[in-house]
Amino acid sequence: MKHVAPAGVLLATVTFLGAPAQAVQAAPPAQAVQAAPPAQAVQAAPPAQSVQAAPPAQARTAQAAPPAYGAPAGAWDPSGREPVGGARLGERGIVFPAGMKAPPKTSAKSYVIADADTGEVLAAKNAHGRYLPASTLKALTALALIPKLDKAKKVRPSRNAVNVEGSAVGLVPKPLYTVEDLFKALLLVSGNDAAVALAEANGGLDRTLADMNAEARRLQAFDTVAKTPNGLDKPGQSSSAYDLALIARAGLANPDFRRYVSLKTDRFPAPKGYYEIGNHNKLLWRYKGMIGVKNGWTSKALASFVGAAKRNGHTVIVTIMRHDGYMWEDIADLLDWGFAARGRAVPVGRLVEPVPEPAPLPTAQAQAANPPAQGPAAAQKPAGAARPAEEESGSALPYAAAAAVAALLGGAAWLVYGRRRRS
Repeated sequence: MKHVAPAGVLLATVTFLGAPAQAVQAAPPAQAVQAAPPAQAVQAAPPAQSVQAAPPAQARTAQAAPPAYGAPAGAWDPSGREPVGGARLGERGIVFPAGMKAPPKTSAKSYVIADADTGEVLAAKNAHGRYLPASTLKALTALALIPKLDKAKKVRPSRNAVNVEGSAVGLVPKPLYTVEDLFKALLLVSGNDAAVALAEANGGLDRTLADMNAEARRLQAFDTVAKTPNGLDKPGQSSSAYDLALIARAGLANPDFRRYVSLKTDRFPAPKGYYEIGNHNKLLWRYKGMIGVKNGWTSKALASFVGAAKRNGHTVIVTIMRHDGYMWEDIADLLDWGFAARGRAVPVGRLVEPVPEPAPLPTAQAQAANPPAQGPAAAQKPAGAARPAEEESGSALPYAAAAAVAALLGGAAWLVYGRRRRS
């Protein structure tokens, strides 16, 4: 004989099944919405970080072995991707726009002519060829350290800084110098001693080289590996005409950097007063509109130069590497060609922009100031809007649990009722 549950038992079961659903709707959706924003906040940063992820890996691959001096970009990029700045910049020979007269001849093994305002590369020769940079590397030293050091800070150079080889401003181990004095010595008279003193002021050689190489990565100057703060030759150290153009362009955007490299002369502190120092860049006196930047020479690197000039409101950058003669006339001729070509020629490449800074993650204070919405209003969504997977799973599980519990209780009630009927 069939046993039929009384209406009161069925009503109690139905009422129980309805209650959990109402309870879940009231509170959990707000909790589910609260759980989502942290995941979304973390997702907001990676687009900026993802840009940084690939270049450092490239750079580490490039640094794994000593640079092949003069090798084009494709020789060190195992991914086979297009050279930085454009495919034509990976060629060894001279590249220039069709319909334009070729740039003037020069004995430099590598050069770049670029429009500093637009970033367009107007002409180049072995732009990514990797060579010893000599003292042009001091431009990277300055660019990396100017934002980190207080210009007014007093510095006492070590004996190691005072006795460094090569070109020097003539430091003594006394606290006579400010950081600004040392930057002037670095960029005007190419003081190797000033470079080491600045590295000491920045916390030491290792930290300074890490800062320099990090700045090169930020600029996407992947041909550049700094092993010294002053450019003295060292195995594994390298740069390229393309990278020097990136460094110059970034430096010119910094007011202090631009002011230092543009100085023709200045007073430098001495134990008894001061003495005059003069800029080694001869074109500051000879070429109309010359801004400056940096030249260099060692017996292994030969002559190198990175500089810029401004005429009629436009700035042209010229960089050369491994020049084996008197370079100043060649540089002036390349600058003239650049001013004549800018705005008229289709560029052969481009100076890439620095890697953007990653977006900061929300701080605890920011989250406290803008707490997630709570209550029923937090669950409101536009009509037809898709629900995130996190919210879907967060709300479905309580419904399933409620149904399971209701079924068990309903079964228990049925058993109890049946036993009473049998007894």
